[in-house]
Amino acid sequence: MQAWQIAELGEPSTNLNLAEIDPPEVKAGHLLLDTEAVGLSFPDVLQCRGMYQIKPPLPFTPGGETVGTIAAIGDGVDGFEVGQRVACIGGGLAQQVVVPAAMAVVVPGGVESAKAAALPVNYGTTWFALHDRGQLQSGETVLVTGAAGGTGSAAIQLAKAAGARVIAVAGGDVKVKACEDLGADVVINHHEHPDFVDAVREAAGDGGINVCYDPVGGGVFQKARRTMGWDGRYLIIGFLDGIQEAPANHILLKNYSLVGVHWGASLGRDPESFSRQMGSVLALAETGQVDPLLYPAVTFDGAAQALQDLADRKTYGKVVVEL
Repeated sequence: MQAWQIAELGEPSTNLNLAEIDPPEVKAGHLLLDTEAVGLSFPDVLQCRGMYQIKPPLPFTPGGETVGTIAAIGDGVDGFEVGQRVACIGGGLAQQVVVPAAMAVVVPGGVESAKAAALPVNYGTTWFALHDRGQLQSGETVLVTGAAGGTGSAAIQLAKAAGARVIAVAGGDVKVKACEDLGADVVINHHEHPDFVDAVREAAGDGGINVCYDPVGGGVFQKARRTMGWDGRYLIIGFLDGIQEAPANHILLKNYSLVGVHWGASLGRDPESFSRQMGSVLALAETGQVDPLLYPAVTFDGAAQALQDLADRKTYGKVVVEL
């Protein structure tokens, strides 16, 4: 069978190669899937470069989110049947994959495979961030930075589904329009407002921002923190713009919290939370309240270039490879 593999660390466009490998065999506690769609995210790029905290042995196949049909079930696995379609953490850019059953959940019939593949990392992270870490309440105001990206677009939809008001920050007319289409109440174009603090403050009103969802970090953090309201929760999702230093005096004076969000580590400590979180997300997807923003469809042959485009920030929404 065919699989995309990294045999030497580097850029996806040059170091990711399509290889012929032996089909995998199912093992205890796992499912064997016929792959239908694979979601790509920035950690996949970092793994290709050898810059991610988890460093799989070479050669490895990138792609941390997979939707596929169950072809075989390993010993000790209950609650699944051959022929069911599941979304999971694990798998990757291969025609067949073996994934842990604990990290898989059945996909409702009304949810397309490509959309289901866009959900596990971005929407799982965001559900955990907004609800488990941010304790978001209906009626609160949420600021989303990098709002047209994979996690940012998920934050808009899940915050709206929770009854929050959303202020989104994105760059360029295409991304602004995408955020508007996702349901953001206010969208601020940071190409027009590089220092977006005043624009966010005006949109938020006297209460300021209750919850900030920030996957960008760096210089964006130094602006977004200034919009926080009393008792706010600033969710640290990632560091696309670099790792920031936080001024403790500002945090104290405005009485807000910096909240770390490490969904992957949380799953290691509480594996059963995956089915609860993703079950909630898929239920919203079935009703249309969650409708992930997808980058134009990528074929299996185009996976390496798609991952490079993601690395070069040429994409928007979620990049999904369809087999």
